[in-house]
Amino acid sequence: MRYLSIDYGTKRSGLAICDASETIVSPFGVVKDRKKLLEKIVSLIKTENIDAIVLGLPLNMDDSEGPQARLVQRFAERLKKNINVPIHFQDERLSSFSAEEKLAYAELSRAKKRERIDAVAAAEILEAFLERKKDGQNTHL
Repeated sequence: MRYLSIDYGTKRSGLAICDASETIVSPFGVVKDRKKLLEKIVSLIKTENIDAIVLGLPLNMDDSEGPQARLVQRFAERLKKNINVPIHFQDERLSSFSAEEKLAYAELSRAKKRERIDAVAAAEILEAFLERKKDGQNTHL
């Protein structure tokens, strides 16, 4: 299956995609305009033959849901009305931290790193989801 992962944010949203064999995950890009995000996702589902969406759910360290998690869930509800593929949630705690670590030694300016961090975080989210799936764990949060 091909999955599109979304690291949903209030300023930027990162996107990542995996290949059909679910072995290669690639950061795809960052959408800076929240109004165009839905349109971009709908387009990618068609052009990239996406079978399902993985949406990062920012849980608190105690597993509770905070305001950002509720924003993501509201976005998922809007998304459901516009697409016909399943939506899965993946705990995204520490995905941005891990993405920052991966980019720490890249020879990029701070601005360039900031532009890419959300796509790399989306890839982290998708990798964690695929690992859970491979291990036979429940992929529905």
